[in-house]
Amino acid sequence: MKVVVTGGAGFIGANLCRELAERPGVQQVVALDNLSTGAAENLADINAELVVGSILDRSLLQDVVDGADAVVHLAARPSVPRSVADPVASHEANATGTLYVLEACRRDGIPVVAASSSSVYGPTPELPKHEGMATRPQSPYAAGKLAAESYVLAHGATYGMRTLALRFFNVYGPLQSVGHAYAAVIPAFVDAALRRQPLRVHGDGQQTRDFTYVGSVVRVIADAVERGVHHDRPVNLAFGSRTSLLGLIRKIESIVGYDLETVFEASRPGDVRDSQAADVQLRTLFPGREPMSLDDGLAQTVAWYRAAMRKPESQVSGMVA
Repeated sequence: MKVVVTGGAGFIGANLCRELAERPGVQQVVALDNLSTGAAENLADINAELVVGSILDRSLLQDVVDGADAVVHLAARPSVPRSVADPVASHEANATGTLYVLEACRRDGIPVVAASSSSVYGPTPELPKHEGMATRPQSPYAAGKLAAESYVLAHGATYGMRTLALRFFNVYGPLQSVGHAYAAVIPAFVDAALRRQPLRVHGDGQQTRDFTYVGSVVRVIADAVERGVHHDRPVNLAFGSRTSLLGLIRKIESIVGYDLETVFEASRPGDVRDSQAADVQLRTLFPGREPMSLDDGLAQTVAWYRAAMRKPESQVSGMVA
């Protein structure tokens, strides 16, 4: 089986390439990445071929997907604040890029597993958030992700393609980047904690998230690829946990072994107050798949950042969020 992973040199992508390369049923893994946020070093010890280029290059994209048995589409311009700063670039990468990937796969009916986002739910107060809820995007990033998953589902309905749109929640773990304004909350907190710097909290810290360890995420995706799982509706890819940012800080304090200073700042435009996944559909499609606990996942994540920071040139700053 040949599997193409767009965004394959990024945080989730490189973790997925490793998982796929270790599966006996997968003989070839190809990562397509423009390295705008990913890094070639993420694939250095993985049996995967890196093709440097953009999903917006339709000729290159077609060449890469030809002969593939499945495509996992993770390439995106991440971050809500980044989309607020440049909505057009966010739309082109996330919505138009997804359409290009689908069109490249349509000719030969190549199955596509694509990443959407829990941000499409918006500020609806109902918890947990289930796939039947109305969507209320509150940022250009969320709007682009909703457009992307809509194209995925529409191609399945219109052309009979086997597609699966997975709504990621707050994925964290090794290879996730820090050191920039758009860093996700867990790498930002862990990096500050290990450097003994104040942890910056946007809002009051009572906002909640459904944190999902990257290893749990990529195992579900690899299962979907190997078993040909497809669905005519979006599927949450998280397991129904709910942790406040202040609770997260307490867990990190327990792991690092010392108190952490916290600085509260204004909430950011587009941020959602609470997020928690309903996981009924996920568990129906992937029975028996259980997530790593937040305590264990954080411990592994902190250990990885500690090791990366000891290297002469830290690998952390180049990783994709």
